[in-house]
Amino acid sequence: MITVLLVDDHEIVREGIKHIVRDLGDVDIIGEAQSGEDAIEYVRQHKPDVILMDVNMQGIGGIEATRKIKKTFPDVKVIGLTVHTDTPSAASLLKAGAMGYVTKGCPVEEIKTAIETVHNGGRYVAAEIAQGLALSLLPGGDETPFSKLSQREMQVMMMVTRGQSIQEISDLLCLSPKTISTYRYRLYEKLEVDNDVELTRLAIRHGISLEEG
Repeated sequence: MITVLLVDDHEIVREGIKHIVRDLGDVDIIGEAQSGEDAIEYVRQHKPDVILMDVNMQGIGGIEATRKIKKTFPDVKVIGLTVHTDTPSAASLLKAGAMGYVTKGCPVEEIKTAIETVHNGGRYVAAEIAQGLALSLLPGGDETPFSKLSQREMQVMMMVTRGQSIQEISDLLCLSPKTISTYRYRLYEKLEVDNDVELTRLAIRHGISLEEG
């Protein structure tokens, strides 16, 4: 039996996925969390085999939670779970240590395949996401300005564009406000924008979801 932790900040989504996974037979959802912070604490106590991790959540979010979990518990496998297919978010989550990435609307069998594949040490990325990742790596592909960001810069960018203050980001990431400000202005320089409004518009223009889900 593969033990799974389900992380999503929407109860209705968790209930839907639980209903689907319940019929898979060899998969057992042993716990739920509604934030990245809760997920980290749950893993410390129960060490599930696989985590289905919502990417876009308030707080530290799925990317940072994945990075922290993989650093301390490298054997725990993480699968990103999202309603969106934007390539920068997928790339950032995979860089953080996730072994898979699927959409919330994927078929039941795909969820099962993803869980079994990563549990056995493989990687599984939904076809439409994999195609976007592959195309972004090709010469002349649709690589976005966000491709040049580090994992941490991407995390800070997502939090800034969702309207979280420097102090809020500082508290959530356990970094000083001065460090967060440095990341912020580094983002401006790399992405050639002058303020948060331009940063947000750029993210939206390149299909990066700024909303939860």
